[in-house]
Amino acid sequence: MNVKKTLKISAVVVLVLVAGLGARAYLKLKENGLIPRESYETVAPVIPEMQRPAVLVLNKTNGYIHKEGIPAADAMLQRIADEQGWDIFISNNGATHNVEELKKFDLVVWNNVSGDVLTEEQRVALQQWIQQGGGWVGLHASGGDFKYAWDWYVDTLIGAQFVGHTMEPQFQDADVLVVDNASELTSHLQSPWNVKAEEWYAFDASPRDKGYDILLTLDESSYITKGENWMGLNDRMEGEHPIAWQHQLGQGKVFYSAIGHQAATYSVPEYQELIRKAMVWAMSAAASE
Repeated sequence: MNVKKTLKISAVVVLVLVAGLGARAYLKLKENGLIPRESYETVAPVIPEMQRPAVLVLNKTNGYIHKEGIPAADAMLQRIADEQGWDIFISNNGATHNVEELKKFDLVVWNNVSGDVLTEEQRVALQQWIQQGGGWVGLHASGGDFKYAWDWYVDTLIGAQFVGHTMEPQFQDADVLVVDNASELTSHLQSPWNVKAEEWYAFDASPRDKGYDILLTLDESSYITKGENWMGLNDRMEGEHPIAWQHQLGQGKVFYSAIGHQAATYSVPEYQELIRKAMVWAMSAAASE
């Protein structure tokens, strides 16, 4: 075999190997949700009529998928609902967010939702439902996207733009500070509350600037921060570093916690109690009558 032919065959082999590795990398990224998807449902699942105060849990992911965190949170939410005597419906179908179906529920929980997940009609339905008295609770990734196609979601519902999280190392113990010990939602927590091996989010600004009630903040001196890294992630904030907050939105109530990447966190009694209290607080007024 001559040299030219050998080199040609070698080049083809290298190209095939590179293509194969590239395809595998692409599939791996897609499997983990690191390649955003545009998947929208327009037909809702069959939802039974609820006889008791009812919770709708949305697990939809068009972005990063928290494969361990989502089922762990679902199990926690199911336990809370059972203990409180609530009905609960868990779904990854965004079409549950329509005017008629939302009427069946007193509270909506977004469990590590990522990416753009609702159609324009579904967005309007959720927005109106909250403003007319519905309750909304968001967990971790539900406020952790770099860019939102829905301005109202980040500007008004969450109230702050995610800018990054810890990376070096990604998961760390950190001291969480209770801002208001008199708040019913955090009255069971010691301050500082040391949370183990979590991923710590940072935001562009504190939603306190918009009048939202900050419940928990991070002591940045208790864990390693790097500032902005080569990926464009920023894990620091100037001044206050909020990690959980609440606010009124029209007649509705909204709570968000950035804690909750790790599955183990949803088994921590203090965190379970925080989310239980948040859900009770956010329940629509009609549910408590």
